[in-house]
Amino acid sequence: MRMTLHTEYALRMLIYMATRPDGFCTTGDVAQAYGLSRNHLIKVMQTLRDLGLVETVRGRAGGMRLARLPEDIGIGPLVRATEEDFSIAECMQAAGRPCVISPACQLKTMLHEALAAFLSVLDKYTLADIVRNKHLLGPLLGIDARAA
Repeated sequence: MRMTLHTEYALRMLIYMATRPDGFCTTGDVAQAYGLSRNHLIKVMQTLRDLGLVETVRGRAGGMRLARLPEDIGIGPLVRATEEDFSIAECMQAAGRPCVISPACQLKTMLHEALAAFLSVLDKYTLADIVRNKHLLGPLLGIDARAA
């Protein structure tokens, strides 16, 4: 399985916010840190806001920050909420072409098991686990650890 860019960028935004000492930033800050499109990140930020993971402040001094503690943001639930399709193979898609061996195929069962294992591993981790090395992440993202 390959995650969509939307999910990957959602994780990156959360990592950025969790790494900042004050937690407050703009989509422009995140875009600059990762070299990504600000317009695309705005859509991702809206998803994170709708999921209740990010709170936003409008206006000149506006921006965003985590709405929950990093230890309360599960990676598995985030991936489930941001991914649109978990079909590993075409035969697993609702609108996929039917496969002639489908009635006797064991591959589909194995792929479902593999997907469940993938998500089970992600369920073990939170955002806090990802940012345990803030002191290394901050400089890579252009974040001054002393800023507050």
